Parts: sequence; C-alpha cells; structure tokens
Amino acid sequence: MKGLWILAIFSSGVFVIQALLTFTGSDAGDGLGADFDGHLDGGNSPYQLFSFRNLNHFLLGFSWSGISLAPLIPSVPLLIAVACVTGLGFIGIFFLVISQLQKLAEDNSFKITQVLNQSADVYTPVPASMSGKGKISLSIKGSYHELDAMTEGEALPTGTPVKIIRLENQSTPIVVSLSKGNT
Repeated sequence: MKGLWILAIFSSGVFVIQALLTFTGSDAGDGLGADFDGHLDGGNSPYQLFSFRNLNHFLLGFSWSGISLAPLIPSVPLLIAVACVTGLGFIGIFFLVISQLQKLAEDNSFKITQVLNQSADVYTPVPASMSGKGKISLSIKGSYHELDAMTEGEALPTGTPVKIIRLENQSTPIVVSLSKGNT
C-alpha cells in the first residue's frame, strides 16, 4: 500500500503540473519529448504510446484504483491486474478525449483555389486583355484578401464587382465583370 500511495501522490502532482502548463499554454507538446518512436499507427500521428504524459496517466489509474480497490480485492496479483487494466483504461480515455478535441480543429489557412467562382471587388484597376495585373479584394471564410488579378475582356475600374472564373498558373485569378450580366 505504501508503494501505491507514493505512486499516487507523485503521479497526481505531475498531473496537476502538466494540467497547469497545458492550460497556460506553456507545455511543449506531448510530455517531455520522450516518445521512443512509439506512434500507434507508425506514421504521422498525434498519439504517442510511450510518452511521459501517458506513463503518468497509467500511473494515476494504476495507483488510485489499487488504493481504492485494495479493501475489496484481497488477492494481490488480482489487485495488480485490475489496477493495470485501469491504468491502460486511463490511457485509452486520454486518446479518446484527444481524438474528440481534434475533431474541433478548423483549418483556416488560405488556399488560392478557394477563390474560384467567388465574387470580389476591383481594388486597383485591372488592365484589359491580360495586358497587366490589377488587384481585387474579397473575403474568404471571414478573412479579407487582396489578390493580383487579370481579365480577358475590357479594363475594369476600381469598385467594379467581379467574379473569379479561373486561375492563371494556379496563382492569378482571372475575373469577369458582374455589372454586365456575367454570372
């Protein structure tokens, strides 16, 4: 019992410190960088089976379940087995929580292909017939962007509403005026 209490107090203290560091944004990833190449799927995964954080989760479940169940389970080998299963369960719960939190992640990075078929306004006049670049302004996912743009038709003055019809060289939007019925 003394060993279980030492493990419980130590792992609880480490857990509190890790939680505080996580909530303040001071933690440096997944534990102390000791992952020993223990990725579950062998690839680029956020789940590291052998990390200091997972060791601590195992010790939390192991020690506290051992202390809690000691009066109910008189057999020491059975108590250790149940405590090990509980410790592994704590790691499983941690993985489940992390996977659910990752579903909440949102990728707001801008990709030029997101502008296709979007409406915009001419910010700097766009020269006629692909003879030069002007600028357009538009909002994608709530973020404001100014992009170089070209047109195949007439010159487009500042303030003209336009539609992006395609990309030239995967980087420059080609626009048409919306004010002349182009949709």
